[in-house]
Amino acid sequence: MGDFFYEPLGDGRFRSTVHAQGAWNPHEQHMAPATGLLTHALESFQPREDLRLARLSLDIHGIIHAGEVEVTTRMIRPGRTIELVEAEMTAQGRTAVVARGWRLQTADTTAVAAVEDASIGTPDGLPGGDGMSVWPGGYIRSLEIRVGEEHRPGRGITWLRNPYEMVAGHATGSLVRLLGMVDTANGVAPRVSPGPDSWMFPNVDLQIHLHRAPVGEWLGMQTCQTFGEDGIGLTSSVLHDIAGPFGRAEQILTVRPL
Repeated sequence: MGDFFYEPLGDGRFRSTVHAQGAWNPHEQHMAPATGLLTHALESFQPREDLRLARLSLDIHGIIHAGEVEVTTRMIRPGRTIELVEAEMTAQGRTAVVARGWRLQTADTTAVAAVEDASIGTPDGLPGGDGMSVWPGGYIRSLEIRVGEEHRPGRGITWLRNPYEMVAGHATGSLVRLLGMVDTANGVAPRVSPGPDSWMFPNVDLQIHLHRAPVGEWLGMQTCQTFGEDGIGLTSSVLHDIAGPFGRAEQILTVRPL
């Protein structure tokens, strides 16, 4: 199993471990570590000190099969102050996930800096949560979970961290570590419990906007989940680290009876 989510095989190929195992099917990967691997690929591709990843848009094309995957990265839109880069993950010969990231030039804007989202504090002193135990899979078992007060179906505050490196042999920085847990938002405050005679609500995308570079190992999510009346839902989250809010995430859902 190892103490990592992915084993590098060379030439852009990786093998997932049980820690990346998904929650909907045992033979697939969870989108959260897949996001982390793609973030790792984008962060490593032609890096520039004056640019920072500001938006990550991921489209899920189908099941992310467990085992060997290949990640191909390319420049979509080069520029002096703005770049658009893309990383595509394929599994079993098919596209599984396509991630596109806008990298923007950084500058000193402390004179006008302001954040409207309120801080949710830190995970210190919060109780551990067993609500995620309804979800199976190796990825969920990898998480340490703390839950805020007034957590309920459809809305809540959750803090997550995990002890594993994203890619074996590579130190995992805060950006990869925290973005590699964001997709968990869809399961931290579900409106209905998963299981037989219930409903499924997988997301088909993940959109992350970052107004600040995240720090540390803890990811805080202030999440609300909406189910519409025609089979489509939305999970929305304000993202936090131990220093405060740093961005937002959205996931569109397909809601179906099991």
